[in-house]
Amino acid sequence: MTTRRTFLSASAVVGLSLVSAKEESRQRELPQELYNILQKVQNHLFPKGTLLPSASLFGATDFLQETLYHSSYDRDIRNFVLRGAKELRDTHKGELLNYNEEQMEKALRDFEETKMGSNWLSRVMILSIEALLSDPIYGGNFQELGWKALETTGGSPRPTSRYVAL
Repeated sequence: MTTRRTFLSASAVVGLSLVSAKEESRQRELPQELYNILQKVQNHLFPKGTLLPSASLFGATDFLQETLYHSSYDRDIRNFVLRGAKELRDTHKGELLNYNEEQMEKALRDFEETKMGSNWLSRVMILSIEALLSDPIYGGNFQELGWKALETTGGSPRPTSRYVAL
């Protein structure tokens, strides 16, 4: 009887741990639609054909995603970024991803006029600039493209691991 109880208890703990781990792994990625919206916004802010590399070239959205879901990142800011992307999506009835450059500019200018929109765009810009200028070890600034565009190098000494253990 004791062995059976021990087995059942251990099974329940392992099962709950697996569910919890699966739940946590889901929280490490943006929902695909929000990822696409943030990518579209970042690509608009840092387009192809300028002196700076485009957001897609320097890995802005992947950097943003990893930063938002890092254990040390402020949950309130993460929630704010997600809420803003949802608000932008809902304001444009899900059509935002189909917008051309002109429509996107107008959508972002209109969103900027709202209190949330202005703050949200500032936050997305900050995260994008971090992706552009951070050490590539953190997942942005792919092939040091940001540094090369600005004719600079990263700090010294360079980090040897992605993040310090908390």
